[in-house]
Amino acid sequence: MAEPAELQGTTSARARRWLRRTAALLTAAPVLAGVLQIPAAPGAHAQTVPARTAPAQAKASGSRTVDVSIDSLTPTTPSKSDTLTVSGTVTNHGNSTINTSYVGLRVGPTMDGRNAIDTAAKRKDYEAGLDGIEVADKYEQKIGKLPVGISRDFTLSIPVKELSLGENGVYQLGVTLTGQTRSQPWPQVKGIERTFLPWQQTAAPKKSNLTFLWPLISSTHLTARTGADEQQTPIFQNDDLMAELAPGGRLQQLVSLGKNLPVTWVIDPDLLATVDAMTKPYEVQSQTEDETTDGRGQAVAKQWLNELEQAVEGHQVVALPFADPDLASLAHRGKNMGALSHLQTATTLASTTVDTVLHVKPRTDFAWPVNGAIDSSIVDVATSAGAHNIIARSDSLRETRGLQYTPTAARQIGGGNTAVVADARLSTAFMGDMTRAENATLAVQRFLAQTQMLTLQAPDKQRSVVVAPQRMPTASQAQAMAAALGGLSGRWTQPLSLGQAAKAQPDPGATQRVPAARSYPAALRRQELPTGGFLKIQQTQATLDKFETILTAKDRVVTPFGTAITREISTSWRTDPRGATGFRDSVQAYLQGLTEKVRLIKKTNMTLSGRSATIPVTVQNNLLQPVELRLVLRSQQGNRLAVSDPQVVTVQGGHSQSVKFGTTANANGRAWVTAQLYTADNQTYGPKMTFKVNVTEITSTVILVIAGGVLLLVLAGIRIYLQRKRAAAGSDEDAAGNGEKQDGEAAGDERTEPGEGERPRARVPGQASDPAPDTGSQSAGPSGSGEKVEH
Repeated sequence: MAEPAELQGTTSARARRWLRRTAALLTAAPVLAGVLQIPAAPGAHAQTVPARTAPAQAKASGSRTVDVSIDSLTPTTPSKSDTLTVSGTVTNHGNSTINTSYVGLRVGPTMDGRNAIDTAAKRKDYEAGLDGIEVADKYEQKIGKLPVGISRDFTLSIPVKELSLGENGVYQLGVTLTGQTRSQPWPQVKGIERTFLPWQQTAAPKKSNLTFLWPLISSTHLTARTGADEQQTPIFQNDDLMAELAPGGRLQQLVSLGKNLPVTWVIDPDLLATVDAMTKPYEVQSQTEDETTDGRGQAVAKQWLNELEQAVEGHQVVALPFADPDLASLAHRGKNMGALSHLQTATTLASTTVDTVLHVKPRTDFAWPVNGAIDSSIVDVATSAGAHNIIARSDSLRETRGLQYTPTAARQIGGGNTAVVADARLSTAFMGDMTRAENATLAVQRFLAQTQMLTLQAPDKQRSVVVAPQRMPTASQAQAMAAALGGLSGRWTQPLSLGQAAKAQPDPGATQRVPAARSYPAALRRQELPTGGFLKIQQTQATLDKFETILTAKDRVVTPFGTAITREISTSWRTDPRGATGFRDSVQAYLQGLTEKVRLIKKTNMTLSGRSATIPVTVQNNLLQPVELRLVLRSQQGNRLAVSDPQVVTVQGGHSQSVKFGTTANANGRAWVTAQLYTADNQTYGPKMTFKVNVTEITSTVILVIAGGVLLLVLAGIRIYLQRKRAAAGSDEDAAGNGEKQDGEAAGDERTEPGEGERPRARVPGQASDPAPDTGSQSAGPSGSGEKVEH
């Protein structure tokens, strides 16, 4: 970005005096005659040698021999009565021992702009004309012999009044190690480290308003799975969040440090919901995902939430959309796949979550694209969900109108929307490894220097400056940020909330034009969620929508899966694309597994007899809640077999329900029948089930029954025939007996008549005990022509 921040015509008297003193020293510096050209070290320890030629400055080739590390500088913004203490280490990385060495402090001139600070910070070699004059000998520290690979600690304590600081401004400080080697036996600078010292004796007439965002954001920890109990015990991917919440952890440090700082809290509500879930019993899935163990973070989760609730009291809280959706990915790849609906849902959920957990009403009208990089499509997506303030960054919304100072952060970008442009230098000041004391110390001093220089650019203009650091600072980065904010003495800045910064009067000369899509950084575009990822999200949402329609206790499924889908588009996945893919796949697989717990039980082929019958179809529900669907049975040969109308079936959780369909057979033969479940909105649910039905009007069973009946009739006829035949034979014998009876009567024999109530019995020869046939007395003659004998 073109530098808009240089001081115009501000070469100080202090700088002029420093240049004159440096020139005088360089003029007087002698060099050794001969083939060796020996650099002279300016300052009190310059070696006097016969003068032939005098180099303008010490050779840079030798000033990287020793690594000088500034590990501490206090106070960071001193006053005249203070004592400046600088401590650190020096390490010999050269090839030979350095003798008679000492560490000293050099004070350079004031910086003339923000670019000058950047340039000085990048220089590695010692340059006598730029690196200042060494403070008096009595404040140096003797090191003596420094062998190769050996480190020595140092501490310099110098009264600020001895630094000869003049007018207000940012002064360059240099800590150098000076010494000599056997091959180069003269004093020379062997190593240097630079930093900056803001000097402000009196408060600035118009202080800059400084807004510092303090982000509380984490990666995804919850899965879509929950326990089968009534409380739906949450299941975490791992228990890593416990370490972040515990004392010394990243999130614990952010809360502990932030509670005493003038910051605006920027919170991902998903983090609050996740930690709140940890305050109750929760489970952690194992590597196989089938087994879980009990979570152990309840105590630290409760403690962290209590501390956070106290920390945000009296501060402005800005809630990002739930799970911090990746606005750039949505704008560039997801908006044509229905993904924007998730952003609206996430925004709505944000307010209720923060209010429920922290009992504060957050601002939800701010959108924060990753790294503050914006283009027109990102602005459109962000504002579609109700955010009218876009947190951008000055390396995205660049100044193009030639301003000589850093303008106020707020810019009107059309449509009633405001871009709050964070300062890129200040926002990126604490990236990198801040666990090294040297890095943290230099970052703090550079941050303070830039804020003071920003105010000095246009001392008659009060401007609003916003700092939007990285989304997930480490514990050491948070400590460095806190140290920098603590170092702001209030002499050139004053705190301002983000909401107030957005309302500040825009600078009329500032850039307001939103960049085109082609200007979006290629490195950030490569990190975006791929189109295939949005396709997977679309499929998962469609599966959930269909599943929801059959459920009776919808919240038990829709809520955990809805938030899981929102987590799939989180900005945090940019640094973990493999994890993002795995999370999307696991959500879809788990949801698909649940949908398959409601299914049709497979039927075998069957046979129907007669013109009408019933076909039973069984629906199985292995979920823990009742479901309601419509079951349709169709015959593919409707002219042969017709089935009854569809039926609505309700199946209790963990049960199966059999549904009977009436059928009518119109012809014998084979018919294929299909069973299909449907949702209430007439979408097919699950795979269809097809089975074969053999249709016969008279089946083999019926034929056997009929044959059996005929056989019984035939046997009965044979029996009747045999009985009649025996009866006829008995009649002939009676006739012969009657002739003998008449002869006996003639001879005077007498017979007794049967008594009352007795039946005459016919006697069958040889079977005197047999009873009379059940057909009664019959004529001895043959059957008449009109009698029918059934067989």
